[in-house]
Amino acid sequence: MILHDLKVDEHEFETRTGWSIKPQGACKAEACVPVPPVARLGDGRLDASVISERLGMPLVADEPHGIWALGPETAVTGRALTSAAAPELVLPDADGNPFKLSSLQGRKVLLVAWASW
Repeated sequence: MILHDLKVDEHEFETRTGWSIKPQGACKAEACVPVPPVARLGDGRLDASVISERLGMPLVADEPHGIWALGPETAVTGRALTSAAAPELVLPDADGNPFKLSSLQGRKVLLVAWASW
């Protein structure tokens, strides 16, 4: 979920993630996770940083551009990465020399993967 503000509309959050905010907390299907009162801003919006922590949703910031990416929940489903940090990746470059992805740390990187199947 791409955000332009860390205060997200509850209805938009539900529509885009499937999590609805109820009195007992954030609920999706049979699962409900308690949400602290500070997550609800009282004007129909939620604090995305608090919600991301409670649901285990990675929150990645590009603060100079005012954009955040809120990833899928991990604490509840366990089906996604546990952090937004990429693992070390070493691949051969065009000359066959090892190239570490971490050598580009601090820069924006587009990684394209392809498979024939």
